[in-house]
Amino acid sequence: MHPVREKAQLSPNVTRLVVEAPRIAQIRKPGQFVIVHMGPGAERIPLTIADGDAEAGTITLVIQSVGKSTGDLVALEVGESIADIAGPLGRPTELIESGHAICVGGGVGTAVVHPIAQGLAAKGVRVTSVIGGRSREWVIFEEELRRYGDVVVCTDDGSYGRHGFVTDALKDALDAGGVDEIYAVGPVPMMRAVSALTEPYGVPTLASLNAIMVDGTGMCGGCRVTVGGKTVYACVDGPEFDAHQVDFRELADRLSTYRSFEQAALERQQQIHVRKMAELAGAAPEAEVGSDTPAVDASTLQEASR
Repeated sequence: MHPVREKAQLSPNVTRLVVEAPRIAQIRKPGQFVIVHMGPGAERIPLTIADGDAEAGTITLVIQSVGKSTGDLVALEVGESIADIAGPLGRPTELIESGHAICVGGGVGTAVVHPIAQGLAAKGVRVTSVIGGRSREWVIFEEELRRYGDVVVCTDDGSYGRHGFVTDALKDALDAGGVDEIYAVGPVPMMRAVSALTEPYGVPTLASLNAIMVDGTGMCGGCRVTVGGKTVYACVDGPEFDAHQVDFRELADRLSTYRSFEQAALERQQQIHVRKMAELAGAAPEAEVGSDTPAVDASTLQEASR
């Protein structure tokens, strides 16, 4: 069992959990992830290790609640436990040894670039982090990233930092020159836009792919993606690949494969909740909760979670 030691709300639907996982904390490297399993019958959820403390024996997981399984995970309180955490999995990030690197994070992907920025700074690389969110309340890990270099914050509505997308700030940096590597993590449209922007400049760009994973060992084939015209597996060959070689259209299509199943699971969970509330309010237990139950807003399922 892996007890939750700390819990914090980072944005309206993003939660940070610090959990006990001493062996993983001792050997994890930037870019690697774990598979989290709440208990019998639960889904296996891949999550990047956002931070770790080898001395305390803990790792930090940042979870975006977009479905039933991630909702159950962020509902855990300090003292409660996760049954299984497998890892570290995946290949560590290939970090440059010198020069200037830009880490681009969108949404919950900002937490994923944190260990990359951490590792780059430890090597003496100059790090600039360009991070974004819909508005100020959606911006995460700004303070943590400032420990390792400059941070440029972008918001879609201009409520905080620079008004606009992360690609706008990235273009300014590329125009200024002196950029040796780009590390991009975020929603597929953002990573695709970053890739399209950096390719004409000839700047190497790595994208961390949030493909569907089940076992995390390459056995199930669920995380297969096309890179450079070849089929690879994000869990064992990645999760990071040359962004200029990734078939982002195929990746986006595959991420939508189980959206209808996820929505059905959310609706069933909501029906159970409404039924329990009705019973507590004194309604007949046999009262049917069906078509009158509000449907889950499908837009909440649009963003992929890690």
